[in-house]
Amino acid sequence: MSPTLQSTPQLTIRTPDGKSRVVELRGDRIGVGRSSVNELSYPDDAGLSRQHLAVVRHDNGWVAEDLGSKNGTLVNGVRIAEPHLLQPGDRITVGHLTLEFGGTPERGPETVVFIDNPQEEQLVKSPATVSTSLAGVLGAGGPEDLSKTPVFQGSPQMRALIRAGKELVEHRPLPDLFQVIMDLSVEAVGARRGVLMSLEGEELVVRAARGSGFQISSAVRDRVLREKTSLLVRDAQVDQAFKERMSIVEHQVRSILAVPLQTNDRVIGLIYLDSPHFIREFTTEDLSLLTVMANVAAIRIEHARLAEVEQAERVLARDLEQAALIQRGLLPIQAPSIPGLDVAGHNTSSRTVGGDYYDFLPYPDGRIAILVADVAGKGMPAALLMSSLQARAQVIFEAPDDLAARVSKLNRVLSTKLPDNRFITFFICVIDPHRGELRYCNAGHNPPLLLRRDGRVEQLAGGGMILGIRPTAQYEEFRRQLEEGDIAVFFSDGVTEASRPDSEEDFGEQRLAELVWQNRGLSAAGVVNAVVESVAAFTAGSPADDITVVVARRVSPLDRNITQP
Repeated sequence: MSPTLQSTPQLTIRTPDGKSRVVELRGDRIGVGRSSVNELSYPDDAGLSRQHLAVVRHDNGWVAEDLGSKNGTLVNGVRIAEPHLLQPGDRITVGHLTLEFGGTPERGPETVVFIDNPQEEQLVKSPATVSTSLAGVLGAGGPEDLSKTPVFQGSPQMRALIRAGKELVEHRPLPDLFQVIMDLSVEAVGARRGVLMSLEGEELVVRAARGSGFQISSAVRDRVLREKTSLLVRDAQVDQAFKERMSIVEHQVRSILAVPLQTNDRVIGLIYLDSPHFIREFTTEDLSLLTVMANVAAIRIEHARLAEVEQAERVLARDLEQAALIQRGLLPIQAPSIPGLDVAGHNTSSRTVGGDYYDFLPYPDGRIAILVADVAGKGMPAALLMSSLQARAQVIFEAPDDLAARVSKLNRVLSTKLPDNRFITFFICVIDPHRGELRYCNAGHNPPLLLRRDGRVEQLAGGGMILGIRPTAQYEEFRRQLEEGDIAVFFSDGVTEASRPDSEEDFGEQRLAELVWQNRGLSAAGVVNAVVESVAAFTAGSPADDITVVVARRVSPLDRNITQP
C-alpha cells in the first residue's frame, strides 16, 4: 500500500504578548480556562472563567461550546450561545486569547505514490547520476564516492558551517557548549581573539573568550543587540570611532566582527571577534558566515538551556514526591481510638506538598487534644514551616492544661523563627469524652463549628492573634460542653473558601454545616469523606488551596447506631 500524507485539525493559540502555539486536535475534547483541569490552562488570564470553552469532536466536525462562562465566547466576533460548528479559518476569542481553527484540507485519495520500476534501478546507478556522501562532501571519501576530491574544497565557509553543524549536534553542558562555539567562530574566520556573551536580563555576561582586555564600543553592542545587526569594521586604525581606543592600539586591532546570537526574532547574546592586520582582514563573506553560525549556535544554546531546565524540573519533581511522602508521615496515619469519642481527619494538598496541619494528641487520662493549623502560602516553604510547627507543638502540648499559656509560648518561639512574610493560624482543643468538657484556644484560625444533636449550629468563637506576628501576643482559653451526639467540625479555609470553576461562589460554612448534618448518621470518618468528596465535586477536582477537615463526635460507649463509611 502506498503511504498517504495526512493532516490533523489544529488550533493556533495567540496570547496578548504576541506569542503563539499550535495544538493538534487528536482526542475528542479539549478544554480552555483558568483551572488546571483544562488541557489549555491559563490561570493568569482574568478574562477567562475557570472552565470557559470546550472544543469537541462531533460526527460532522469540531464544535466550539461555551461552558456558561462569565465573559462569553466569540466566534468571528459574534458571541455564541449554542454549540458552533467550526470551519477552517474561524477565530475564537475567549478572555485575552485568540484561537484560530484549521481544519483538515481537502486532498485527493493519493497525495504521494511510490512506484516500483526495476528499470529505474539501473538509472540511479548510471554514470549520468552523481552520488556522494557526507564523508565525501567533507573530504573523507568513501567506497560509494565517484570522486575522492572534497566537493567543498574551494569553499571554506561551507566547510566551516558543516563542521559547526557536526560539533553543535552533540549534547554538551552549557559551559562546554559556549567554549565550542567560541572556538568554532575564531577558527572559521581566522580571528586572533574573541568573546561570547549571553544576555541575562539587561546584562551581558561573558561565557567564553579567547584573549583578554576587550573594550567593545557600546554603539556596536547596542546596534547588534537592539537592531539585530551584524557588523564588520574592516580597518579600525583608520576609523575615527575606534583608532584612538587604547585596546585598539595595544592589541593592534585592524578588523572587527560583531554578530548577534539570534533565535528567530530574539537575541540572546553576541559574538565579538577581532584581528591584527598582519593576520588577515575580515571580509563580507566572513561576516555572512559568522552571522549564520551565530544563528545555529543560538538555537543550540536555547535547546541546551531547555534541556537543563527540564532536567532540573525532573529532579525537583522527584524531590517534591519524596517531600510529600515525608510530610504524609508527619500527619496521623489513622485516628486514635478514644472511648466515648469518635474522631477522624483528612488532609489534601493543592500541590505536591502543602502547609495545612492537623494532629491528635491522646493523653493517659483519656483526654485528647485536636490541633489544626494553616501556614500562609503553598508549596515547599509552607511545608517546611508546617513540619517545624508540628515538632514544636508536640513538645509544648505534652500536657493538656493551661492552653492559653502554651499557645503564647508557641507564638514566642515561632515569632523568632518565621520570615517576615509568613504566619500561621492555629487552633487547639482538649476534649474530655467522659465529662463532655471541651476547652479550646484559637490563634486566628477559622472558628470550628459545633453541631448540636437538636440541629443548632454554634461557632467555637473567641481567640487571639495569628502566630508569628507579635511575640508578646496574649491568648485566652474558652470552654464548651459537648453532649452525646454533638459533632465538632474543624477545618482550614481551603474547605469553606473553595470555589466553583465557573463562578466566584464559595463552599461556605452554611453548606459545610448542612452537609455534616445530612451525614450525621455516619461515623466521623464517613462524615469526613462526605465533606472531602463534596468539596472535590464543588471545585471540579481542582481546589485552589490545601484542604483539611477533622470531625469529632461525642458518643456513648454503648452506641451502636453509627454507620461506618
